[in-house]
Amino acid sequence: MGAGNVDEAISVMDRGAGLDALAIPGGGYVDGEWITDDLSLAVTDPEDDALIARVHVGDTATMERAIAGVQRSLRDDAWELWERREALERAAALIRQESTRLARIISAESSKTITEATREAARTAETIRLSAASGHLLEGETLALADTPRGAGRFGWNRRAPLGVIAAITPFNDPMNLVAHKVGPALIAGNAVVLKPAKTTPLSALALLDILLRAGVPKGRMAVLVSERDAGTALVSDPRVAAVSFTGGPVTGDALVRAAGARKILMELGGNNAVVVCEDGDVAAAAAGIVDGAFGVAGQNCLSVQRVYVHESRYRELVDLVVDGTSKLVVGSKRDSATDVGPLISEREARRIEGWVDEAVAEGATLAIGGGRRGAFYDPTVLLDVADDAKVLRDEVFGPVVSIVAYRDLDDALARVDDTDFGLQAGIFTASMATAMHAAERLHVGSVLVNETSDFRIDSMPFGGSKRSGVGREGVASAVLEMSEPKNVIVSLLG
Repeated sequence: MGAGNVDEAISVMDRGAGLDALAIPGGGYVDGEWITDDLSLAVTDPEDDALIARVHVGDTATMERAIAGVQRSLRDDAWELWERREALERAAALIRQESTRLARIISAESSKTITEATREAARTAETIRLSAASGHLLEGETLALADTPRGAGRFGWNRRAPLGVIAAITPFNDPMNLVAHKVGPALIAGNAVVLKPAKTTPLSALALLDILLRAGVPKGRMAVLVSERDAGTALVSDPRVAAVSFTGGPVTGDALVRAAGARKILMELGGNNAVVVCEDGDVAAAAAGIVDGAFGVAGQNCLSVQRVYVHESRYRELVDLVVDGTSKLVVGSKRDSATDVGPLISEREARRIEGWVDEAVAEGATLAIGGGRRGAFYDPTVLLDVADDAKVLRDEVFGPVVSIVAYRDLDDALARVDDTDFGLQAGIFTASMATAMHAAERLHVGSVLVNETSDFRIDSMPFGGSKRSGVGREGVASAVLEMSEPKNVIVSLLG
């Protein structure tokens, strides 16, 4: 089904009529062919558990076919850089043309409201466009052979060569744009990709694959397969896989590294992000940013604001503004454009968060607002007086919960920001450039945002964190370099 039938696809899709209604050709893609039978995994809407479609679940034998197929394409299918660029440019245009359909798919299978999903579809087009524009990064450099006596009579250069087969493993919270962040850079660099999307949100990945194929990506260059753990382990441990790119939690990341062994690993493993509001900071701007950053996508965002440290002289003012802003959020159906906060990805996750909040309250925390659960929905929640060792401060909540803590000394607040295993991003609100630069130097995180919360990135910037937040950097340009390697050519001038 093409873009001209998008409205029809949307109306049928809302009745849960399956892959055909989504204009997705199959429930998996291996060795250049769509899988249209043995669709055993039900993909459901977390809002009401309604069936959306069914997809294939690959076993180790199917994963073996997937790896062999993309490796064969690398060997047999010539695909020059200019062809790669043009295919990705066409794909970006198709994503923009079909953004309404894609947003409905993203929202239906994930936690995103239709407004949030619409933004993700637009960002996916941007990520693919940026990937297409990154071919120049592969050009390399000349070698300074003349700078040493041993280099006399020689000249040389390098260009960046593809690594080979990339294993890409993606999570549920940004089910299309995070796929684009792995696939786009991998393809422009000349690699092949075996993609294992989250079992809860595979449809966005399959829809993006279909667009890439229609745009001219060679049919064997990618495979997309939901799988159980054994097949996933077979993927990352296969000697034909040159690199593994993973976004998810640190526990899974540890298991993946043990299985993958000594090969290139790229990981984004989440965060426990903090915002510092100084005595001279713009409290109104900080409060608005905290409400947006803590509760967007029901808090299921690696950049989500989880902890706030505010100078004691501005504590009550900030708390009142954050609570007031939180009280105005609309919690409801993802399909309603007026909704601000939809469900979590599952009732199980909502129950986990409920348990963490109840535990914090039992240990002395004050519930300023929120704390209610209805199925997979959990109300946006603001906690005060939280014990330092509470899970909601120590671990990644990945839900709509933010804790606000007063501080007296800035260096103490910065030390508390760093007192976590994670180091993804942090924000600071201050009118002093000296204070901002002091924080930027002091904090051990991947990005420090001044007069912004942690919840901001653009898709072109280097993205990743320190400590347990990850290994390597994503962001399109950084990922292109990570997914390629320099190959030297040295010419000796005989005679």
